Amino acid sequence: MATSKVTYDGLLRTSATHIKSQTQIITDAPTDNNGKGEAFSPTDLVATSLASCMLTIMGIKANNNNINIDGATSEITKIMDSNPRRIKEIQINIQMPPHNYSDHDKKILEKAAHTCPVALSIHPEIVQSINIVW
Repeated sequence: MATSKVTYDGLLRTSATHIKSQTQIITDAPTDNNGKGEAFSPTDLVATSLASCMLTIMGIKANNNNINIDGATSEITKIMDSNPRRIKEIQINIQMPPHNYSDHDKKILEKAAHTCPVALSIHPEIVQSINIVW
């Protein structure tokens, strides 16, 4: 079964529907590439997916090890290259909630972040600069 369906709506906008839940996401081309920039661009979604995946896998590991990470946040910066136009670097700052994490807990969570499926799927030439603030 397909995961999603994407429709080109015109004017450099697409709408993507997650088939199982019917949740929708729209994308726009960014302003530096002829678009309106009124929504995530496809490359924004790649960078954002990396952070979302990291927090999700950290959450799974946290649940399995009785570690509370509720309220963890991330800020993502995507840096583009021009020739060819592609993502050059994804910078992610993860801010952990103020808990007394042991060194062991930190090691578990850091490994989870760096080995999430999206991190392992991104082309190795794309720099992943990850900073976790405890």
